[in-house]
Amino acid sequence: MKILTGRTEAILNELRAENSSNTSDQIASEVKAIIENVKNTGDQALFDYTAKFDGVELNELRVPNSDIQIATNKVDPAFLEALKEAKVNIESFHNKQKQSAFLDSEKDGVIRGQIIRPLETVGVYVPGGTAAYPSSVLMNVLPAKIAGVKRIVMITPPSENGINAHVLAAANLAGVDEIYQVGGAHGIAALAYGTASIPKVDKIVGPGNVYVATAKREVFGLVDIDMIAGPSEIVVLADETAKPAFIAADLLSQAEHDTLARAILITTSEKIAQQTKIELNKQLENLPRKAIAKEATESHGKIIITKSTAEMFHIMNEIAPEHLEVQLENPMNYLYQIKNAGSIFLGNYASEPLGDYFAGPNHVLPTSGTAKFFSPLGVEDFTKRSAFISYTKEALAKEKDAIVLLASKEGLDAHAKAIQIRFKEEN
Repeated sequence: MKILTGRTEAILNELRAENSSNTSDQIASEVKAIIENVKNTGDQALFDYTAKFDGVELNELRVPNSDIQIATNKVDPAFLEALKEAKVNIESFHNKQKQSAFLDSEKDGVIRGQIIRPLETVGVYVPGGTAAYPSSVLMNVLPAKIAGVKRIVMITPPSENGINAHVLAAANLAGVDEIYQVGGAHGIAALAYGTASIPKVDKIVGPGNVYVATAKREVFGLVDIDMIAGPSEIVVLADETAKPAFIAADLLSQAEHDTLARAILITTSEKIAQQTKIELNKQLENLPRKAIAKEATESHGKIIITKSTAEMFHIMNEIAPEHLEVQLENPMNYLYQIKNAGSIFLGNYASEPLGDYFAGPNHVLPTSGTAKFFSPLGVEDFTKRSAFISYTKEALAKEKDAIVLLASKEGLDAHAKAIQIRFKEEN
């Protein structure tokens, strides 16, 4: 891992240079062509692309309910029990996010209010590839269920051996309504436009590779999306009380995701910096995903040594990390200094995998600095708000002149007349 010291702005400039988009014009062009093909030829395009990209010849897209039940019965009972415990924690946290409708009548003859409605149909993308993510199934599906979404459709790419049994078991436990064995940009297109087999959805959520992310960006507006997710990232803030072995393990927990992952330590202690680097290299040797984690830490990993705690927090807030660990003495004292972070882990024993799997807060988080303006996935992401207004004639009479004045100043005469007509004598 590269060690950075010196002026704060120079450090930030080096970090910002890595935040540029990874989407090439070539990928964008390929994705547009895939979407257009799915739009025009529907299921046939999905069969063709699945054979081309996944090497699997399909006879049907939907996963039969019997296969889902077989997968659930097949997995280790201890895994299923752990999944159920995680489900309880995730539900208990997200139930607290429910929004309430309201109604007020502060003025005579005036009723105003807001109603909350769930989305009708949501599509959940679950990646295949180098790892299976049953935890992502729970994190994407359970908030939607709590919000009251009526139809939850999951897509995931197949392999020669079918779909991962742990993913199917998680979908069954979470209450997914339909599962389709299709992935990639073509899967996103199917959710956005609908095909003979796959329903059009109102929103698409879930992580994926650069093709999936590009496809989500392309269909945004036709449907809603959760966010454009970049590579995984973690920032650990540490002082001399932190434990280098813990820091190294937590940095590697994100570095093993993919070669573009960013693992960053920011510390005021040169001793902690050096010891963490030694510990990280030692732990790296025993990782099954060593090659991925090694490339990530060598290419994108950083150890930043600052002169003060204030400088440490300034750099962190500019990075706006997906995951932030505060391994400082009395970490709760620093919560008010955190402005930009997706998920925050306080203390030596609040390790990042707690958030990935078990504690309850969502692990679908803003990346690449977008924590400055985006939030973690939550129940509110699966709802929409509508406002309502009711005025009596007497109440409108008190405010009509102000409304007409505002409309006339904007040059919208029909707006003004729509108010005035209600007070002509014949009405």
